Amino acid sequence: MKIELKKYQTIVFDCDGVVLDSNVVKTEAYFRTAKNLGASDAQAQALVDYHVKLGGISRYHKFDWYLREVLNQPVTELAVQTLLNTFGRELEEGLMNCPIAEGLQALREATSQANWMILSGGDQEEIRTLFAKRQLAYLFDGGLFGSPDNKDTVLAREKASGNLRLPALFIGDSKYDFEAATRADLDFLFLSDWTEVADWQAYCQQHHILVKRNLAQINDSIRV
Repeated sequence: MKIELKKYQTIVFDCDGVVLDSNVVKTEAYFRTAKNLGASDAQAQALVDYHVKLGGISRYHKFDWYLREVLNQPVTELAVQTLLNTFGRELEEGLMNCPIAEGLQALREATSQANWMILSGGDQEEIRTLFAKRQLAYLFDGGLFGSPDNKDTVLAREKASGNLRLPALFIGDSKYDFEAATRADLDFLFLSDWTEVADWQAYCQQHHILVKRNLAQINDSIRV
């Protein structure tokens, strides 16, 4: 199925599982973070399961839930920050070495009419530092955005500022990506190769979502 990428003024990309093959990296980092801070295997796995279930949602929300629902501890600023700091250390090396999606540069050249944005559930400063180090930031002239603001907040803000111009396309790999795109009146394209959504085929069929395996396959589908 063809997709008319040339018509879009803005293209929004999720990061993990779309631009970077980093979903597994993050999942493993959640488990190690919990274990490093004294969790049992069952507690660490509960955090991992919640993370996978809520793909694309900020780590701030996940750690808040973990403290309340799994550890039965008060959600204090110190407790959340300790989890965030530990997670950041666990994640850094994996993100620096995980594969970058093939076809990214070719897709940028093929959609020169559009400004590009990253919209991640990951920490915004972490994303900006990572993309600078990996020499990817220059591709995303619309900016790199992440938590603590959620995706709905960022999309609404960037639309209001004129940075996100319609018609626009959101390329993601999670249910939350699709839901956020729909609420913001963006078209949506689901990438399946690296997704952690177990029932993605049924979900995409149910919601009539266009699916491609990866960015390289999108290049093959561009209608000139």
